[in-house]
Amino acid sequence: MKTDLLEISNWYVQGKGPRYLQLSRYLSELIASGELSVHSQLPPERELANLASVSRVTIRQAITELASQGLVEQRRGAGSFVIERSAKLEQSLSSLVSFTETMAARGKTSDSKILSHGLHSPSTEEVVALGLGFSARVARIERLRLADDAPMAIEVSSLPESVLNRPEKVTTSLYKVLREIRRPVVRAIQRVTAINLPPYHAKMLHMAEGDAALKIVRTGYLDSGRPVEWTQGIYRSDMYDFVSELRLDQVVSE
Repeated sequence: MKTDLLEISNWYVQGKGPRYLQLSRYLSELIASGELSVHSQLPPERELANLASVSRVTIRQAITELASQGLVEQRRGAGSFVIERSAKLEQSLSSLVSFTETMAARGKTSDSKILSHGLHSPSTEEVVALGLGFSARVARIERLRLADDAPMAIEVSSLPESVLNRPEKVTTSLYKVLREIRRPVVRAIQRVTAINLPPYHAKMLHMAEGDAALKIVRTGYLDSGRPVEWTQGIYRSDMYDFVSELRLDQVVSE
């Protein structure tokens, strides 16, 4: 971002709201007009404070407001960057749809890079989630999921060897493979939590260490009720939103 884009002389109008809100609106207009292009970096807080003749606290509040609107991304240790508002993808928490199908429905080209696959002795978590004995083996597949060549998520899926004895068969959609072998997942329970990215995941997702992300842990079941899939996924929170629909009979009155 060039400092001459910010001619601060007319950004503040008395009686039109707090300074941080007026400043955030000014910056959002620059973003909307394209003067602040996608992926460009905002100046450091100190420089912005000098340009706008306000405190760094006001600058911090203005940038936080832009981030809450999905206009900028704050990266720990790197600064604030303009992002595409339309870049975020929404996936329903109420529908059992694969990543591949979700991307196709949004007109995006999905791809998977296999990071590792093989048959392994199960971890304690896999034993519990899949109802296995410790003598059993699991097919474990780690994939980097991409949409239009942009890294979106890292997923590690584990399945009983009795369900999937050739993990190399999974190249794109796991659910498609399970349907082909007549072991379709028809129900799933998943938990969504917020995390800060450790170094490995940050590098794979082209983000900074410590950036916010979403962790999804899902257990998928056959029609018989048998658990056959346990997946841990790390998703970019700047590009992905998980949404759920609430109906009247699901709402508990206060």
